[in-house]
Amino acid sequence: MPAIIDYAHGISAVDSGFVRPQLDAIHLIVEGGRAAIVDTGTQHSVPAILGALAAKGLGAEAVDYVILTHIHLDHAGGAGALMRALPNAQLVVHPRGVRHMADPRKLVEGTIAVYGEETARRLYGDILPVPEARILPAPDGLELSLAGRVLRLYETPGHARHHIVVHDERSGCVFAGDTFGLSYRELDEDGRQFLFPTTSPVQFEPEAYHRSIDRIAALARDVVYVTHYSALYHPHARTADLHRLIDAHVALALEVADAGEERPRLLYEGVRKLLLEEARRYGTRLSDEAVMAVYGTDVELNAQGLGVWLDSRGAH
Repeated sequence: MPAIIDYAHGISAVDSGFVRPQLDAIHLIVEGGRAAIVDTGTQHSVPAILGALAAKGLGAEAVDYVILTHIHLDHAGGAGALMRALPNAQLVVHPRGVRHMADPRKLVEGTIAVYGEETARRLYGDILPVPEARILPAPDGLELSLAGRVLRLYETPGHARHHIVVHDERSGCVFAGDTFGLSYRELDEDGRQFLFPTTSPVQFEPEAYHRSIDRIAALARDVVYVTHYSALYHPHARTADLHRLIDAHVALALEVADAGEERPRLLYEGVRKLLLEEARRYGTRLSDEAVMAVYGTDVELNAQGLGVWLDSRGAH
């Protein structure tokens, strides 16, 4: 049985099983016997999704939409395999992502280049194509109807240029993928939910990121569902933290921009320091080692993303 968290308004989080528990959430929206799935996890996540549907008394034929917030593989790697199991579903993705879902060879090549073939296959499984006729491009403002329930999709670049979020008119919530940061439950303390932005490769754009955070906060009523990990409450009170931390990442990057071969190490150490300082500010009782056990991979990815951003600035 998959790990499922049920919320109000027919919304559930399904643990994708990626790497460790409560790292990667797939969100399910159920209305009038029909379902939409927001993000897919990897190929290995398909049984968990089908199991969650069965737990709701729904078959695979009840899914109308599979919506990808963006095509990073922890969010979209399983889309091709999942679509083969869902006979009536349309895959909804930013227009920039359509060609990669129809022909994922570049995604596969890029993943193998980073991780090596054996590790890439272990993490993500097979990344399968989706017939283009089953893909619905999602320009800004696209409106979907799920048994009469309105879902509106909005562009939110900053983490990725192909990032969209889903505003659910019924609940007033927003499914924000990665644009509203990472909020792993292990670092919550006394009801305070920890939150940290992601600057991972390769399309970190701070100005766009700031605008997207404000857009999400303006859309959301009282909950934002992030992929890492699920319900984040009182989002309007969190925007200042995200803006401050994005600016801190940018300041760090600019400070070490000319450090040559030392730059990757300095970026990593700088992001680690930001994370641990923020964890202490939240009052975590976890040791530094325990905090890094939760966020360590993201620290490395944030540092790499800042390096790519610095290099892209130099190219202009």
